[in-house]
Amino acid sequence: MPIQVETRDCAALTDTDLDEMASMGGAFDIGALSKAKEDWVLCTTARSEGKLHGVMFATLERIGGTPCVLIGLLSVKRSAKRDQALKGLMGEAYHRALMAFPDEDVVVGSRFVRPDALEAVKQLDEQIPRPGHRAVGEERAWGRRLAKRFAVDGQYDEQTFVVRANGQAGFIDHESTKADRIAPGVAQLFEQVRPDKGGSLILHGWVMTEDLVKLGAR
Repeated sequence: MPIQVETRDCAALTDTDLDEMASMGGAFDIGALSKAKEDWVLCTTARSEGKLHGVMFATLERIGGTPCVLIGLLSVKRSAKRDQALKGLMGEAYHRALMAFPDEDVVVGSRFVRPDALEAVKQLDEQIPRPGHRAVGEERAWGRRLAKRFAVDGQYDEQTFVVRANGQAGFIDHESTKADRIAPGVAQLFEQVRPDKGGSLILHGWVMTEDLVKLGAR
């Protein structure tokens, strides 16, 4: 059975909703989910046969006039349907972006603690950071903007795009079924990330207008 996605305002979430999300397993307990409810605007759930397989807290906004999709927290249940659930959540994010920002290129940004979670943003162009690429001024500026938006700028290193410690309350929590195929260069981006200390990697990329039309189509 295909994955069904639904998006609601975070303000409409109940304690029962948060309990269900916490019981799904993964990296986030009820405290982190409650904070995400307060920090973000939209909550998307992914279900199969009525059972919860994934949840995403996000917002659509403009930073310096540029349309952005900011994913504050995303978690996918460790099940055989995890890749489908992730695809459903990200497809909904792109659909919402297409509705909000038609005819515009969009920045997508989030935090990561493991390289296989980058599966979530594989459609993005010009990912920063990325292996073999030396980031330039404007690319580093976007890293700083996102660190400030995620309220982790005090712990952020703009040279490595890494939040050092005690600087994150959310990230993309996904264990890919293709984790054994991670390229060495991608793994190297995470060498200084200490998730056990609250560290993460801030990564962003672009969805061009023509691609957003395809990714966000229903």
